[in-house]
Amino acid sequence: MSFDSLGLAPALLRALADYGYTTPTPIQAAAIPPALEGHDLLAAAQTGTGKTAAFALPLLQKLATSGQTMTRRPRALVLTPTRELAAQVHENLRDYGKHIGVSATTIFGGVSMGPQINVLRRGVDIVIATPGRLIDHLQQRTLDLSAVETLVLDEADRMLDMGFLPALKRRRK
Repeated sequence: MSFDSLGLAPALLRALADYGYTTPTPIQAAAIPPALEGHDLLAAAQTGTGKTAAFALPLLQKLATSGQTMTRRPRALVLTPTRELAAQVHENLRDYGKHIGVSATTIFGGVSMGPQINVLRRGVDIVIATPGRLIDHLQQRTLDLSAVETLVLDEADRMLDMGFLPALKRRRK
């Protein structure tokens, strides 16, 4: 099986080829086709098996083919438990999407909110965030999630283990 057989757009296939990826891993082969069809997914696999590409490639294709919206609000949210994972997901999205016009940013704690606010004001298609900083932005009304069509909970089990359940359940007042 090759990535060609999964139904990915030529621009994504070109990016994969640029990085020497020709054959999908089992998690990618199982997840990408139903994700491209718009199905919800729950997937689990060992570290290093390509889970990020399994959700990132269909997400990028969906955003690239649905056309640009007239709003600057994000159309996808990827929630991760740590800033390190958020940065890694952002790097993967940038690499896989280098031939398409989809923009992304990370928002996480431990750094000033100012630059994050500036990027969000300019507008992005994808926000990759940690729960705490996401809530900070929502409370300060610097992030509007009303246009989000796709939500990815990356390492949801780890977020729960780390005690983020109350933060994930919290509603904006």
